[in-house]
Amino acid sequence: MTFISIAYGLFLLSVIGIYWSVQQQWLRMWALLAASIVFYSSFQVQYLPLLVAGTWVTFQLGQAIDLPPDWRNNDWQFAQQDWNRRRLRLLWLGIGVNVLLLVGFKYIPFLLSTIGAVLGNPDLQNSANWTRSNLIVPLGLSFFCFECIAYLVDVYRGAPAAQQFLKFSAYKLFFAKLISGPITRYHSLAAQVETQTFPTVDRLVEGVWLIACGAVKKGLLADNLGVLVDLSFQNLQRAGSGDLWLATVTYGLQLYLDFSGYVDMARGSAVLLGFDLPQNFDFPYFSTSIADFWRRWHMTLGDWLRNYLYFPLGGSRQGLLRTCLNLVIVMAIAGIWHGATWGFVVWGLLHGVALVVHRLTEALSQRQPWLKSAWQSLPGVVLAWFLTQSMVFSTWIFFRLPDLKESWLVVQRLWGHTADAQFAQKVYLEALGLAPFQIVLLLWGLGIAMGAAYLCDRAFKLQLNWHIKLMLVPLCLFAVWVLAPKDSLPYIYFDF
Repeated sequence: MTFISIAYGLFLLSVIGIYWSVQQQWLRMWALLAASIVFYSSFQVQYLPLLVAGTWVTFQLGQAIDLPPDWRNNDWQFAQQDWNRRRLRLLWLGIGVNVLLLVGFKYIPFLLSTIGAVLGNPDLQNSANWTRSNLIVPLGLSFFCFECIAYLVDVYRGAPAAQQFLKFSAYKLFFAKLISGPITRYHSLAAQVETQTFPTVDRLVEGVWLIACGAVKKGLLADNLGVLVDLSFQNLQRAGSGDLWLATVTYGLQLYLDFSGYVDMARGSAVLLGFDLPQNFDFPYFSTSIADFWRRWHMTLGDWLRNYLYFPLGGSRQGLLRTCLNLVIVMAIAGIWHGATWGFVVWGLLHGVALVVHRLTEALSQRQPWLKSAWQSLPGVVLAWFLTQSMVFSTWIFFRLPDLKESWLVVQRLWGHTADAQFAQKVYLEALGLAPFQIVLLLWGLGIAMGAAYLCDRAFKLQLNWHIKLMLVPLCLFAVWVLAPKDSLPYIYFDF
């Protein structure tokens, strides 16, 4: 029951009807929890007990961390120190449980194969292959564990622990954001429950509009782009340099449209139930620095990395050298979070190095006024945008092909490699029915449309009113129905 399906539409309408037909808060929470259980069971019912158990353990640890110190002890300083040590031990226990859960399901094959390759042990390699073939990773596990860690850290830092397991489990398992985010914080959604009212007409239209926009991004755009990407990267031996560049740029657009489309539909579903989920994308391909890109791309993951990893490591408070080291560590972990293969590690490290280069350039610009002025000029801004997006799009190769043998082959053939004589005929003309230059024109058109949307949002501050959105919704859904590929591609971030 994926978001872009008739089954999900009927499911969502049923949930909305039941949710708003009851007045008591606890009944609404039960309805939301039951709906989330049904939704997740449509994918992997066998892992539902695992998620419920993880939710219960996190809830209990949060309450234990939130317990006040025992002031009956006459030595209040000892009581304070003992309280702090106990809370810290519980926090590390909660973090350890979630990390072990991730390692157990996602990284055992990777660790076994890496150790086996280093030691030259074929038995470990065989064990890794068997585990990889037989162990299915629970959908949404990475998002689930990161939210658990964020909640425990927030409680440790002073936020109140959840007092009702029903409310906490309804938040943790909320179907709209369970599988692929956005990564949320408990206290934000808990506060919304307390002040929740039936959405106004313009809010209802906004929710439906977000769902329609997400469907267009996913079904109409991302899935059609994905056909070219799959055909090109599945025929690496025949593709030429131009074909590989075209596939790489197309994949960057596919990934953005696929994931942002999912988040739009998640946010739209939440709005119809009276919740506001955080925005996850803010025109990332118009960023003029890699730091700005990470403030606009997968924003909730970036916020998590900053608050729960970068700042605890020291952030930028311990000198330039330590700042650069922290950036590399954080981005390496971001790469590993996405997948247990060396390609994701390389992708994360490359972004870490790019952030270091940006930080050093920024530090140098502060000392050289002429350099700062040059970067702020129009040619400087254009150059900064070009360098940033060149780095972002070229590193998507390791993201799409995490097997280093395949990704390195692509990197080697990005310049001066001629395509097989049959590649253009089989891929472009027969499979797609378009010539390469026509595809390039379509990509330029898509880029211009994204640029127009960016200008309307940032420069002109223009927004469609709810009447126009309501009229456009059926047109968007009809276009998806007619023009989307017959076989819908799975959401890319379901793998992470």
